[in-house]
Order: sequence, then structure tokens, then C-alpha cells
Amino acid sequence: VPQHVWRINLDTPEEAHQNLSFGAADRWWEQTDLTKLILASNKLQCLSEDVKLLPALTVLDVHDNQLTSLPSALGQLENLQKLDVSHNRLSSIPDELMQLSHLKSLLLQHNELSRLPDGFGQLVNLEELDVSNNRLTDIPTSFALLVNLVRLNLACNQLKNLPADICAMKSLRQLDCTKNYLETVPSKLATMESLEQLYLRKNKLRSLPEFPSCRLLKELHAGENQIEILNAEDLKHLNSLSVLELRDNKIKAVPDEITLLQKLERLDLANNDISRLPYTLGNLPQLKFLALEGNPLRTIRRDLLQKGTQELLKYLRSKIQDEGTGPNQEPPVTAMTLPSESRINMHAITSLKLLEYSEKQATAIPDEMFDAVRSNPVTTVNFSKNQLTEVPPRIAELKDSLCDVSLGFNKISSVSCELCVLHKLTHLDIRNNFLTSLPEEMEALRRLQVINLSFNRFKAFPSVLYRILALETILLSNNQVGSVDPLQLQKLEKLGTLDLQNNDLLQVPPELGTCQSLRTLLLEGNPFRTPRAAVLAKGTAAVLEYLRSRIPA
Repeated sequence: VPQHVWRINLDTPEEAHQNLSFGAADRWWEQTDLTKLILASNKLQCLSEDVKLLPALTVLDVHDNQLTSLPSALGQLENLQKLDVSHNRLSSIPDELMQLSHLKSLLLQHNELSRLPDGFGQLVNLEELDVSNNRLTDIPTSFALLVNLVRLNLACNQLKNLPADICAMKSLRQLDCTKNYLETVPSKLATMESLEQLYLRKNKLRSLPEFPSCRLLKELHAGENQIEILNAEDLKHLNSLSVLELRDNKIKAVPDEITLLQKLERLDLANNDISRLPYTLGNLPQLKFLALEGNPLRTIRRDLLQKGTQELLKYLRSKIQDEGTGPNQEPPVTAMTLPSESRINMHAITSLKLLEYSEKQATAIPDEMFDAVRSNPVTTVNFSKNQLTEVPPRIAELKDSLCDVSLGFNKISSVSCELCVLHKLTHLDIRNNFLTSLPEEMEALRRLQVINLSFNRFKAFPSVLYRILALETILLSNNQVGSVDPLQLQKLEKLGTLDLQNNDLLQVPPELGTCQSLRTLLLEGNPFRTPRAAVLAKGTAAVLEYLRSRIPA
């Protein structure tokens, strides 16, 4: 760092030595002291102790350098509120840092820290602390004193346990413990009343903790653990939960009490050992996403799983009906048929927010269907199993509420721009049509998470999909796709499922193995020679590992 940067508050500017008449903007003698210094993304190997010459600093950002240590003089910057030293090579933190009593944000992620100073609890005004991607094996007990902390990120370390005192952090809303070695979570964690998001993915948990006081908890992520049993007790207090992610565990059964989670919007149970589901799951009013692939389900056919969440919930609801409604059960949601046998199911539109006109062999959707919607916010449209040759143009009228569209089993040969204005769309099913390409305008569907293009006529992987960054599931089986670009796929950081079965892939690019997020990769029924069927049969993790091993050094 040039010396004059440290001395910027002290040295008289050059202009002062020249005999000039100053305009208002140049009145150097009215300069205030420097408050923000950003030195990020350089090649700094050390910071001078002269940093103490800038006592008015409130923000110091030196992230993405090559620092191996920090000057003890940092402790004299008593006005400092934000310090970002992430993405460096720090192996320790000077104790003097603990004197920064006004510090609100401390970012230490992606360093080489194996321990933190014991006096950490002195940073009483800290609201955000990120120590992820280090080498920490334990947490100082003084963490309990950080009562104003709102966000704490401990992900990607080597923690085997969390101190029970952590529950004293009464303001904590977000706690991320992803990818550590936790086998249990302290029971006192359950008393953290402000907690809204808890990430416990990629640990060694065998059961879920109970959360009697966590009434504000909205998201619980506990995938990729060794959880075998889901207890009713673990669930019954989580009244606010909207996301429950338990994929890649060993769960054998789902208790009926899951229906107590009335605000649940996303439930991910993929890749477990679940053989049956409580049919009452179909009655969860807010559920928009249900992942069940990779389970030995006996009661649900595999093709039904691929039809998407709404079809699955509809099936589960129909099964409740079959079992009969006992005296204590609410009558199931059924389609209301009016005496005139009207084609329009107003109950479905107003209560289920569903506009359905399927299995009618229709070549167009009648205008009266769209007219009936009026101002009702429809979230789901099902126009599948007809003879449609185009996307119904009036679907654009539903753009402010529509999330889930099913146009499968029609004769649609191209996707029109009307579909591209549905900016809230998260699920799109256009399987079993005559599509050969997708328009570039689909890039506007920024929220799209799941797209089903199976059984169409694609000869190439639709390039626009590489730019829809929210995509989690791409189903492209039974087409004629000849290649896929792994470098473009890597941009889809949320992509968990990619189905390319029964296409014309002559080779599988090894770089596909570096797509970090992929949990399910289906490649059977293609003409490539490697990986061989024996490798494919071992499952996704083995295939990705095999592909990585083939990347040229």
C-alpha cells in the first residue's frame, strides 16, 4: 500500500503548495478524515502498522489478497464497524482485534484459521460473523456473549460439536453449520427464539433436534446426514416452517404429524428409504415443491413422481378420498360439479388457485375458462392431454400469479412469447410435444426451477437453459440430444437433477463431473461407450467421480 494512503489524513495536499484560487470543491483545509478504505482483490502480503494513522475508519475491506497476518494496530481503529479480511491466508487473528467494540460485521471466511481468540465475546456489537471455509475445530465459549449477532456462518470447518452456550445469542436469525462433523446439536439450541434459518447439511447427524421454542424457524436444511427417524415430536412445534430439506438421508417413514406444518412450501425428501407416505400430505395448503425421487415408494408409480408436485398432491388427495373420511377428518378437496355440468370448476379457481382443462382432446382452450378467472390469482394451470398446437395466447393474462404450468401431451411445436412473460413461473411441464427448440426470450423466466421437456424432438441441448440460473431440475429424456456443454452447465449452481436418458449422446464430457451441485444424473439409453453400464448402475456419485478421473491433467 503506498505510504501516502496511510498518511492521507496528515499530509497537506499538493494544491496547498501552489498559489491558486480555490473553488468550493477544492477547499482542502475543510477535508474530513478518511472513513472507508477498500483494498480488495490486490496482491497484498502484509498490512502496515501505519493503519493506526486512519482512526476515523468505519469500513476496511482487504478481502481477496495474500495476507498471512494482520497488524495489531487494527485494534486502535475504535470507530471500525465493518472489517472484511476474507479470502486471504490468515492462520491467526491478533488479540488486539477484540478491542473493536463498535464492530458490526466481521468477515473471516476462506482463510486458514484453526482457532479463534478466546476474547471473541468482547465484540458485543457484532451483528454478522462469517468464519466459514477455515479449519476450526471448536468455537470459543465466549461466543455466548455475542447477544446482538444476527447472522453466524460456521460452514465448511471441522467442528465436531457446538457449545451449548451458543443458545445465549438471543438475536441470532441465521445459523449455518453446513459441512462439518456434527453428530449432535445441543438441545439448548431449541430455546433460540429468534432463529429463522438453520443449515445443518453435510454433517453426521443421526436425528433431528427438537425445537420447542423456535416458533419463528422458517427454513431447516438437514440434507446429506445420517438421519433415520423423523419423530412427530421434532415437527410439532415448527409452526412457521416453510422449507424442510432432508434429502440424502436414511429416513424410512414420514409421520402423519407432518401435516401440522401448515406453512410448508418446500419439502425435499429425495434419496431416502421411504416406502410409503401419509396421504394427508396432499392437504398441505401452501406446498409448492415436493421432491421424492430416489425412494423405494411402493404406493406411488415412478411416472407419477415425474409429473411434478401438483399432480402428486392431487393423487395423494384422491387417496384420502378412497380411504373414506372418518368423523375427525375434514372432507377432502374435490372438484365441484355444478348441476348444469358446467365445464368451469369455480371452486378449483377460487380455493385451489387452479385453472384446469385437461384430457378434453381440445385444439384450443375456450375463452370462458380465462374469463372465469377474473381477478382470482391463479397459481397453477393444467392444460395437459389435449390436441393443442400452440401455447394458449391468453395464458399471458395470468403472469402476475402463475407459478406452475402443465402443457404436457399436446402437439405444440414451438414455445411462444406469451409463455416468456410469466415471470413468476417456477415449474414448467411441456413433455410429450413436438418441440425442437426453445426461444431465447425464455431467459426472462428467472424463477424457473423445474422444466420437463421429455419426449420431444430436441436435437441439441436448448442453449437458453444455461442462462436460467434458478434451475434445479432439467428433464430432457427421450429426445435426440447429441451433446451437452459442461462449462455452461457449471453456471447452473442450483442444478440438482439432470435427466438425459434415451438421447443420442455419443460421448459424456468428463468435465460434467465437476458440476458440484448435481445429485441425480441419468444417462442410461445413450449410444456412448463410456462410462459403461456397470458404472452407471452405481448411481450419480460414482458416475461423477468416474468422469472427474477422466479429466486430462
